[in-house]
Amino acid sequence: MTTVSPDVTGYECIALVLQGGGALGSYQAGVYEALTEAGVAPNRYAGISIGAINAALIAGNAPEHRVERLRAFWETVCEPGPLAWLGDFWAAVPGLRSWASTLAAGRALIEGQPGFFKPRVPPPLPGIDGPPERMSFYDTTELRLMLDRLVDWDRVNAPGENVAVGAVDIESGNFVYFDTTATRLDARHVMASGALPPGFAPVEIDGRWYWDGGIVSNTPLEYVLEAQPRLDTLAFQVDLWSARGALPRRIDEAMEREKDIRYSSRTRKGTDRTLDRQRLRRAIARALPQLPESIYGTELWQLLEENSCRKVVNVVHLIYQARAFQSHHKDYEFSLETMREHWRAGYEDTRASLARADFLARPCDEIGVCAHDIHRR
Repeated sequence: MTTVSPDVTGYECIALVLQGGGALGSYQAGVYEALTEAGVAPNRYAGISIGAINAALIAGNAPEHRVERLRAFWETVCEPGPLAWLGDFWAAVPGLRSWASTLAAGRALIEGQPGFFKPRVPPPLPGIDGPPERMSFYDTTELRLMLDRLVDWDRVNAPGENVAVGAVDIESGNFVYFDTTATRLDARHVMASGALPPGFAPVEIDGRWYWDGGIVSNTPLEYVLEAQPRLDTLAFQVDLWSARGALPRRIDEAMEREKDIRYSSRTRKGTDRTLDRQRLRRAIARALPQLPESIYGTELWQLLEENSCRKVVNVVHLIYQARAFQSHHKDYEFSLETMREHWRAGYEDTRASLARADFLARPCDEIGVCAHDIHRR
C-alpha cells in the first residue's frame, strides 16, 4: 500500500474534532489510524459522547500505543455475547445482513456490551423517585473501569495536549466544555459527555449533574475554532451522521433518516456559521488600514480591532456513509464485523482525503477559509 505523505506544515493547530454517534465511533478510530500512518499528528482534541471517549483514548496514551488502545477498547466492547450466534447465522446467509444487524442491535438492548454498559436491575420505574445516578436503563460502571485501565489521565492533562469534551448541565440546560487548559480531566468528564438519557445516567462533577453533550450540540468544531488565541488551523471534523441522504421509502428508512438529520443538521449549520464569522473577521482585518485616521483609538476602532483576525481555517470533513444493511439502530449495533467495517471506512476515507493536496493546502490570504469533503463534489 502506498504511503501518503501529506504536507500540513502551514498550520499552527491541527485539530481532531470528534462527533457523537455510539457504535459508529469506530469510524473515528480508523480516521486516526490513517492520520498516524501518514505522520499527521493532531495537537488539539475535542469530542462529544463517543468522540470524547476516543479523544481520551488517543490523548491518554503515548503516540506509539494509541491505535493499539483504540483497538483494545473497540474489540472489547464489541465482543460477541451469548446470543451472538443468532446474528452470525443470519450474517452468513447471502442477502440477510440487515437481519443480522437488527439482531445485533437487539442483543445490545437486552444484554448490554462488555466493558461499556449492562442492563440496570431492577430498572427505574415511572413515578418512583430515586437517586440521580440510578435514573437510567443501563449501568456504565464497566465503562469507567475500562477508561481508567486504558487511559493515562496524567498524559491527557499534560501541558500541550489540549483536550476538551462537551456535556450539558442538567439543571441550567447550558452546554459546558471541560477543557484541560482549565480543568483536570478524568473518567467522570468523559462519561458525562456520553451520558445520553434515558439509557445512561447523569454524571456528578463538583456538585453538578451532566448529560450527553449531543443533546445540545453534537460536534465541537465551533469551540475549537473560537478558542483564544486563534491559530492557523487545519481541523479534521469527523462526523458520524450524514446530513445528506435519500428520500425514505420505508418506515425504518424514515426512522434512520430522522436520526441522521437530527444529529447532523446542527453540525452543518454550526460549521457554516463558524466559517462565516472567520471570513468576517478577516474582512475587518483587511478593512482596518483603509479607515480614516480620525477613528483611530475610538470605541468603534477598538471594537473592530477586537473582532479582526488574519488567521486561516481549513476544515476537512470526514463523514461516515451508512451501509445499505444499516438502519435506525446503527448507533447501538455493536457487532464485531460491523465495527471493523466502520473502522475500515474511516481509514479509507482519510487516506483518500490526505491524498488530495488541495484539501490540505493552507488557504491563500485572499480566501482564508475553506472546507473539503471527499464524498461531496
